[in-house]
Amino acid sequence: MSEGDVSESLRGGSMQGSAHILPFPAAPKQVAFDRSELQTILNLYGRMVAAGEWRDYAIDFTPDKAVFSIYRRTSEMPLYRIEKDPKLAKKQGAYSVIVSTGLILKRGHELARVLRVLDKPKVVSN
Repeated sequence: MSEGDVSESLRGGSMQGSAHILPFPAAPKQVAFDRSELQTILNLYGRMVAAGEWRDYAIDFTPDKAVFSIYRRTSEMPLYRIEKDPKLAKKQGAYSVIVSTGLILKRGHELARVLRVLDKPKVVSN
């Protein structure tokens, strides 16, 4: 191999023939919460952490839906899951709040209205 062959291979040429360029694979499509949705969820989460109700969260983005899971303790199952499923947007609404047992507490088209089910004030008795 001569110096000319080395410089040719560094420029992308091939001594055997033409180089094959493979396109970079595109990222898979995922459903995600946009900035305003995440701000609404995190505002509620912050209030509940300050009240001592919640302690941890996890966010999952899949091709079908986005899930914000809320935990009382990290080692437990999530207390609630806030899900965004665009396939249900025209039917029952894209947003839902689901309890750890799988029961859907609220479903709807507006995230703020759906989250109200979690933000009910506690009644304090003396």
